[in-house]
Amino acid sequence: MATLSPRLHTKAAAPLCRPRQRWHGSLERTTSNYPVKKHAGRLQASYRGLEALYDDGYQTVKNLDYYYESLGELVEHDSGSVRWFCPVDAGSPIEDAPLMLYLPGVDGMGMGLFMHHKALGRIFELRCMHVPLHDRTPFEDLVIMVEDVVRKEHATSPNKPIYLLGNSFGGCLALAVAARNPHINLILVLVNPATSYEKSGIQQLLSFFSLFSDQACMAVTALLNYNIDNEVDMAVGSMLNGKHPLAALNRLTNNMTSFLKHSNILDKIPEDTLKWKMKQIKRAASYANYRLQSVQAEVLLLVSCADRLLPSKDEGDRLQKLLPKCKIYFFEKHGHSLLLEYGVHVASIIKCTDLYRHSRRYHRVFDYIPPSATELKEVDKATCDLRFRTCPAMYSTLEDGTVVRGLAGVPQDGPVLLVGNHMLLGIELISLAAEFLRLKRVVVRGIAHPLLFPNKKRAWSEGHDFFDFLNLWGGVPMMYKSIYDLLGAGEFVLLYPGGHREALHCKGEEHRLFWPTQTEFVRLAAQFNATIVPFGVVGEDDLLELLCTFEDIRNAPFGKEMIQAYSNHLKLRDVDHEVFFPGLYLKMPGRFYYQFGKPIPTRGRQDVLTDKQAAHDLYMHVKSEVERIISYLLEKRVEDKYRSLIPRMLYQAARGPTCQVPAFDP
Repeated sequence: MATLSPRLHTKAAAPLCRPRQRWHGSLERTTSNYPVKKHAGRLQASYRGLEALYDDGYQTVKNLDYYYESLGELVEHDSGSVRWFCPVDAGSPIEDAPLMLYLPGVDGMGMGLFMHHKALGRIFELRCMHVPLHDRTPFEDLVIMVEDVVRKEHATSPNKPIYLLGNSFGGCLALAVAARNPHINLILVLVNPATSYEKSGIQQLLSFFSLFSDQACMAVTALLNYNIDNEVDMAVGSMLNGKHPLAALNRLTNNMTSFLKHSNILDKIPEDTLKWKMKQIKRAASYANYRLQSVQAEVLLLVSCADRLLPSKDEGDRLQKLLPKCKIYFFEKHGHSLLLEYGVHVASIIKCTDLYRHSRRYHRVFDYIPPSATELKEVDKATCDLRFRTCPAMYSTLEDGTVVRGLAGVPQDGPVLLVGNHMLLGIELISLAAEFLRLKRVVVRGIAHPLLFPNKKRAWSEGHDFFDFLNLWGGVPMMYKSIYDLLGAGEFVLLYPGGHREALHCKGEEHRLFWPTQTEFVRLAAQFNATIVPFGVVGEDDLLELLCTFEDIRNAPFGKEMIQAYSNHLKLRDVDHEVFFPGLYLKMPGRFYYQFGKPIPTRGRQDVLTDKQAAHDLYMHVKSEVERIISYLLEKRVEDKYRSLIPRMLYQAARGPTCQVPAFDP
């Protein structure tokens, strides 16, 4: 069951909704799967018109006071029949955006998504269902209304997915439509679906308060729906993001008193509204539960563990067992009105779970959406400890061979192939990708082992894990076809020829290269006239200490068997060397140092494509450059007086935590 929903202006036509770009048709499609554009003299992937670090609106969302003011206007002036609207603040979607239909909670207002309008409106064609409070359309007729839109959209674009975002009661509506249309390419995002209504205690509670008035029942429901812990988290988070403490406190108190300030809304609601809504939600739950076995659509469940209205956590477990293509995302400290609570980013979750696509099958290259500014902050928050410990220092090489601090020497034109060395467990990857985003607003698309792309069925909301990071940052499983597609799209591609062998090296193998003899990546680069940028990174030995060498493990009792079992389990068999993670412990942190070498253009190098020796020579040149850079960094880092943690802490204490800490002079 959902709370009532926010602002929909009724006195002026302009703010009510933006004109739909289409109703049943689809946007004009691009001529290729992955648009590429010219911009400022460079070739780059356009991500269907969306730039990296775009504004998703999550950092400027309105508060609950706005919500209840809007609700008052709707209750007083709303009339008419069930209809769809496109939120004004959603803006214009990207090219060829899939359709998303928002199906509201039992309140029916359709504005319960107001915190997510801009984020979802950038990547979807967003339409919201609006059911006026005076409307008495039966549940079955609501199903038919949604179904009509879905079928007409499917008839126009049969290979394009249609998203149904159902909130509480709307979750039952989405399941009902999916059960009746198993042949249509639907993706359901269900937020605390009300299929567990019969198991909740809310019926008995409302029966008791109905002895007083409908207004009393609605007030109790709203209070149970309120999550004060989330409001406090929002206030603390805004202060950490630089907002003045008094401003954060003012927003907190306004949100906490919003319902009381606008409690007169209850007097304007028709007397039989509660009775009708309870009848609707009971029918919806029964209808959806009876047809669950017919649902073939992919389903993403967003479940609140602290829901005081419905047993959503247990219901999520039940639905996942019954629905064949179901993923579940738990929110530990959130209540029933999940979409109205701070820190819930639905658009990011859809991207992390590989459910955003433009056709029947998800493609990691063509369906990729770059990270937003909010997602960069979320990753920074999750990795702030690593950044604090390692304080990465970036260097690059200009065309004349001059080494400079920063990334000025890395080309602005794509396609670019960054080729370098792995440190243990690939711990250098996060800082590298984040710095490219901050300094160049460029997404670096990493090529990684398929093991790092698990099909997670259950996840928790407490920050992004490493697998989410790979998805948000555009990681792609290692296949030459993937590199081919990325370079063809003008991307910045990150390649580690040493792969898992370097990332899982043993003691005594730090800063060594374990590259294969194949030269395929230089041929691919030459085929697309890509610029190869060799790079090196050092510093793992200042952060981690490995416990034993590979030979120590092999010579131990049952050591060979353990290594073989480990390699077989991970499917990481190397031609010359099996792998094993020997364990480690943390040291007093030092620092990570990166240097990007002089760019190596391949334009005009047709000999690399036709002559094996030419390809081999270029390959060995790139490898020798990486080895030279590693040696250079190991030598120069001893000159850095801020290599250790304590001098860096003292420097930042005097100048602020966000200042750039000096490093060695190149």
